[in-house]
Amino acid sequence: MDRVSEDLKAPEALIFDWHGTLVDTHDAMFSAMEDMLPQLEELGLVDELLPEDQCRTEDDVRLVRYIRIFRRLHPRILAERRVSRTDIFNAVFGDNTAAKRIAHEAYNEAYRRYFGQVGPFQPGAYEYLSALRAMGVRLAVATNRSREFLEKELQTVDQGRWKNLFEVVVCADDVTEYKPDPQVITRALAKLDLRAGTDVWYVGDSYVDMLTAHRAGVAGIFYNGASWEPDRIESWFSRRDAPFAILEDFEDLMDLLALLERSEPEKFQYSPADVRPGPFPAPARPEPWIEPDWHPAVVRLIRPEIVLFDWHATLVDTLDAMYHAVDDMFPDFHSLGLMQRMVAPEDSKTPEDAKLVAHVREFARLHPKVKADRKISRTDIFEVLFGDDQDAKQIAHKAFNRHYRNHYGTVKAYEARVRDVLEGLRRLDIQVGVITNRDREFFEHELAAVEDTGWTELFDVDVCGDDTPLRKPHPDQLLLAVKKLDYAPDPSVWYVGDSTTDVIAAKRAGMTSVFFNGAQWDLPWLNRIFPGTHKHPDKPDVVVNDFSEFWALVLACETGPP
Repeated sequence: MDRVSEDLKAPEALIFDWHGTLVDTHDAMFSAMEDMLPQLEELGLVDELLPEDQCRTEDDVRLVRYIRIFRRLHPRILAERRVSRTDIFNAVFGDNTAAKRIAHEAYNEAYRRYFGQVGPFQPGAYEYLSALRAMGVRLAVATNRSREFLEKELQTVDQGRWKNLFEVVVCADDVTEYKPDPQVITRALAKLDLRAGTDVWYVGDSYVDMLTAHRAGVAGIFYNGASWEPDRIESWFSRRDAPFAILEDFEDLMDLLALLERSEPEKFQYSPADVRPGPFPAPARPEPWIEPDWHPAVVRLIRPEIVLFDWHATLVDTLDAMYHAVDDMFPDFHSLGLMQRMVAPEDSKTPEDAKLVAHVREFARLHPKVKADRKISRTDIFEVLFGDDQDAKQIAHKAFNRHYRNHYGTVKAYEARVRDVLEGLRRLDIQVGVITNRDREFFEHELAAVEDTGWTELFDVDVCGDDTPLRKPHPDQLLLAVKKLDYAPDPSVWYVGDSTTDVIAAKRAGMTSVFFNGAQWDLPWLNRIFPGTHKHPDKPDVVVNDFSEFWALVLACETGPP
C-alpha cells in the first residue's frame, strides 16, 4: 500500500470499476478492440484522432501514431494487457465525446462476439467483497460497460456467486456520457442516497477512473492490479486529481480499512480483523516487454555524412493505396504465369512466409492477417513469394504499378515530426536522400503532395525503382545514390528503412543499416526475420522505434570506427 491521503475517511460505501478491478475480461476486450480498430476509416474516426501535440503523455503519442497507421493496438499494450478500452479511447480522442461515443458503440458491436469470458481479477475477490458487506460497507459498481454485457458477466463470474453482492449497479447505458464524465458515479450516489465526499470511495485501475472520481467529488482509490511501476503512476497525476491511496491488491484494501478503523472505531459493524478472509495471492504480474537488443542506447556508430531513407512506411504512409493495389493485382498472376514461379515451401525463410505463399497460390489474395497487421510492403511480399527470381519480381512490380495508378495520391507523413528531423539533418550538414522501389511516376507525385506543401527541397538525391535494372534488396539503388553525391559507400552512409529488403540492401552496399521499427515488432520476431544464419546473414546495425529515437541516435553517435 502506497501513500494514503490524510483527508481519506473510512468508507460508507465502496463503488467499484468493473473490468481490470473486480474482473478480468482482457481476452474478450482485446479481441473486440482488434475487430473494431480496422473499422476506424469507415466510421470516420481516423481524422478525429488526437493531434500528437495535444496528447497527454508520450505513451499516448505513440499509441495515436500507431493506431493512425496500423489501425491496431500497439504490441506493447497487447503484451502487457494493462489498459482498458476506455483508457485507449480517452488517449486517442481526448475530450471529443462524439468520437468516443461512436468508438464505444462500434466496440460494443464487436464485444457481442466475445463477451462472457470473465473471471475474478484477483483470487479471493468474492471472499473479500463478502467481508466488506459483513463490515456494513455498502457496495456498488459504476462502469462504462453496457448493461447487456455487465449483467451476463455478473451472472457468470464465480458460477454466479456475485449476483447479490452489489446494492447498486450503474452502466454506461444508464447515463448519457462515458467516463471520465462523472455521471456513472453521481448516478450511483443518487441510488445509494449518499452525498459525495471522501467517505465514498471509487476503486478503479486507471487514470480515467481517478479523474472520474475527482470530478464526482469522491475519494479515488487506485487499484494497481496491473503492477504499474510507482514512478509511472506518479507521472499520470497532478496534485489535484491524484488518488487518495494506491493499493496493490485486496490485502492492501483490508489493511487500509484496518488502519482507518483506529481513528473511526465505530464506523464498521464488524472489525476488519474479525471478517477478513485468509490471504489470497495478488494478481499475476504481466510479462515484461522485451526491447530489441539492437537498441540505440548501446550501439556505437560512425556519425553519418549521408542519411538515405526508404519512402513508404518509413518517411510516409501510403499503406491504404498500396494494399488496395496489391489486392487488385493478385488475380493477374494467373495470366502472367507467376503462380507457378513462387518459391517452394522449404525455401521460405520462416513458417509464416510459407503460409503466405500457400495462401496466395490457393486464393490469389493476401492472407487476412497480413492485411490486418499492415506491416509489410509489396517489396517484402514479392521477396517472400519469388525469392531470387528477379524476372518474376520485375513482372510483379510492373503489374503492381498498373493497379497502383488507380489508388495512389493520398500520402501522409509517417510521424508528425518527420519534416523537422529532415530539416535538422540538413542543419547538421548531413546530406539526405530517398531510396524507394516506387516508380518515379508515383514517387514524384507523392513527394510533391506530402503535407500539402511537398518535401522536394529536403532531399539532395533520390533514386526510384525504375532508375536501376535491379531493385532492393539489391544494392544498386543505394550505390547509385552515393555515386550521384560523389561519395564512397561506407558505414558513414546510413540507410534507414522498415523492411528486411532495406536491411539487406544496406549491408550489401557496405553501409550502416538502421531498421525503422515503426511496425513495433518485438524482439522474438526481430530475431526470426533477421536470424543471422548462413543463408540469411544480414542483420541491422541498430533498431529505432520512431523518429525521436532516430534523432537522439544521430545526436549521440560517435565519430570514429564503429
